[in-house]
Amino acid sequence: MKVVLTGAFGNLGAEILKELIKQNHEVIAADLKEREIEECKGKYTFFPIDVTNPDTLSGLCDGADVLITTVGLTGASTKFNSYDIDYHGNINLYNEAKKAGVKKFNYISVIACDLKEAKKVPMLDAKHKVELEIQGGDMDYVIYRPTGYFYDIIKVFKPYIEKGEMQLLKGYGKVKANVVDCPEFAQFIVEHMCDTNQMYEVGGKETYTYEEMAYLCFKAAKKECKIKYYPKWMFNVLANLPKIKKAGKHDIILFSQFTLSHDLVGNTKVGQNSFRESIYKSFGV
Repeated sequence: MKVVLTGAFGNLGAEILKELIKQNHEVIAADLKEREIEECKGKYTFFPIDVTNPDTLSGLCDGADVLITTVGLTGASTKFNSYDIDYHGNINLYNEAKKAGVKKFNYISVIACDLKEAKKVPMLDAKHKVELEIQGGDMDYVIYRPTGYFYDIIKVFKPYIEKGEMQLLKGYGKVKANVVDCPEFAQFIVEHMCDTNQMYEVGGKETYTYEEMAYLCFKAAKKECKIKYYPKWMFNVLANLPKIKKAGKHDIILFSQFTLSHDLVGNTKVGQNSFRESIYKSFGV
């Protein structure tokens, strides 16, 4: 089967690329830039794209059966916002796939993006707008709503643990999530990429509160657990500081505030890998 994978060289994209190749699919790996992935070398066709420029997408989907898009703004940007990438970029991909006669469109969204409060969070609202458009479109679709990933939580928590103090939102320490291991999520995506008009809210097998996650990290680092709590409104103040906006960090801060104040538990539990064990491994235990 010929599969177009966009955002192929991001963290999740690379895992999906590995899985597609493992299952012997013909893969067009599309992204702004290519990076070397040793086990994938010579086993795919690279197609450079800029999702904000529809002209760069011409011919991308020719002869393809499935398109999987992981495209989304994941870091600070002074050039683009969430609507430029997450919304307009993915709709540009949708239109190109439709024009080429692609049968299945797979979109990686995020859990809880349809909540009322999410409308105030650009990184969530943009994704929900994409969901609505592809649900009302002509192509068969699969929408995946992950709760979050092992590596993201560890990446965010680890610097605080090393400094000796974790920061959480006051009154929201019991908020919980069942984050998923990226390679196992990638396997699930490839297994279900030919489903028809489905939405999956995907998480891992273990559910923890953020306080419990912090405790596990401190324990793995062999340090006393220290958590400092900040009021939720402080994130709004921080996000709207001129220097934060200028640095392109506004959307990220609002997204962080949302994730730390809402239960994010997927009812489709994927994989066997342990988040607890992943935390211990990241601290060398």
